[in-house]
Amino acid sequence: MDSIFIGKDTDGKDQALLLKRANRHGLVAGATGTGKTVTMQILAEGFSNAGVPVFVADVKGDVSGLCVAGSKDHKLHDKLISRAEKIGLEDYNYNAFPTIFWDLYGEKGHPVRTTITEMGPTMLTRLMDLTSAQEGVMNIAFDVAEDNDWPLLDLKDLKAALQYVAEQRKELSLEYGNISSQSVGAITRNLLVLERDGADDFFGEPALKLSDLMRTDLSGKGIISILAADQLINHPRLYSTFLLWLLSELFEEMPEVGDPDKPKMVFFFDEAHLLFDDAPKALVQKIEQVARLIRSKGVGIYFVTQNPGDIPDSVLSQVGNRIQHALRAYTPKEIKAIKSSASAFRANPNFKTADVISDLGVGEALVSVMDAKGRPQVVGQTLIRPPSSRLGPATETERKTVMGRSPVDGDYDTMIDRKSAYEVLTAKRKAMAEQRAKEEAEAAKKKPARRGRRRQSPLEAGAKAAVRSIGAQLGRKIAGRHGAAIMRGILGSMMRR
Repeated sequence: MDSIFIGKDTDGKDQALLLKRANRHGLVAGATGTGKTVTMQILAEGFSNAGVPVFVADVKGDVSGLCVAGSKDHKLHDKLISRAEKIGLEDYNYNAFPTIFWDLYGEKGHPVRTTITEMGPTMLTRLMDLTSAQEGVMNIAFDVAEDNDWPLLDLKDLKAALQYVAEQRKELSLEYGNISSQSVGAITRNLLVLERDGADDFFGEPALKLSDLMRTDLSGKGIISILAADQLINHPRLYSTFLLWLLSELFEEMPEVGDPDKPKMVFFFDEAHLLFDDAPKALVQKIEQVARLIRSKGVGIYFVTQNPGDIPDSVLSQVGNRIQHALRAYTPKEIKAIKSSASAFRANPNFKTADVISDLGVGEALVSVMDAKGRPQVVGQTLIRPPSSRLGPATETERKTVMGRSPVDGDYDTMIDRKSAYEVLTAKRKAMAEQRAKEEAEAAKKKPARRGRRRQSPLEAGAKAAVRSIGAQLGRKIAGRHGAAIMRGILGSMMRR
């Protein structure tokens, strides 16, 4: 098997994605309800059959049907069979595909976790939308933790490190640079927002092993990892940051392989525009760099979005395989988007691409994939093949059955909380407090006692006050009667001398 059959075009030509060119990335675009999800599904099936592991972000829950074979009882069975016959798909049958379910929240799949250290300050800055000053403080917190061998595993570790940096900012500023208590406070408030978004479940151990996303089953089929993203999509910054982190980790860990006969792994990112919405220029450049270089590691990225204009030109230029479902044109902006999308295809002399885009039916698409020499083929108006797995979501019971026989069952389901920065700094803070108390106690012992008169009892004080009062009265009487005589005596005595 050297290609994945996509469908047959109106010229009678089979449209197939060459596995050798599948790492040149791809785009599946089209308006809501035009068939993007089914196209993503049939491509995932094709890669799995070829022994290529697949990762799919399942935003609507529909892709979960990959784990279940299609059925004659399905309401669309007759249409699926008719489509298969129309495009000459003679060996069409129903099949289930090996699947592992994942979920950042641990509800519809095995928990997905990573540590704060593995995420790194740059990704966290993106996740929390920090200012440049706050990013500087975040970097200092990571540097201090690294220099002191304090593991940063979860959010409480990061908060403990930030608290320490704030408390010791005068001393640390000399070595690491300016540390603003206001910036620390702002970061801490952002961490509370992340906790409410569920990020507290995402950061921790055991961390996801990328090797568990790159599995094949006993028959040699690539296992399809499906990330339940129906809740995650409500927190778009966490969603996009997670996907970018995943790509970055693969880029760092996987060796260079050039252009292999088939990809080592393929990613499908549904609602791909969320990767770029409100993203700073530096982050877009990072995504562009990863997209450009990761294909040499044998990894293909397929962006799934409503409009090609959702993807920056610098990233879109890395895409070699395009499948464009219908776009509707009701506004000048949408008309412009259709013209732009049409211009990206290699023209077919039999039709005008811009006219066809808005007239495509459900399950139809304009397809242009790379040929053996790495050139885009002439675009074809194509009927997309029907999927072999269920068209629609798996039931909760079916999902739990798949999870029960998962090759990673029990590996990630229980969180581990080992000694890390939080415990180290809590013990350090306690020891410092005890040391201060001890020093204060010793200083109090060495300080000499103050000498003073003995405190009088109330009876003694009362008696003395009475004596003073009586003495004062007698003195005034004596002074009145004999004061003049006494004065004369004193003056006389002085004169005689």
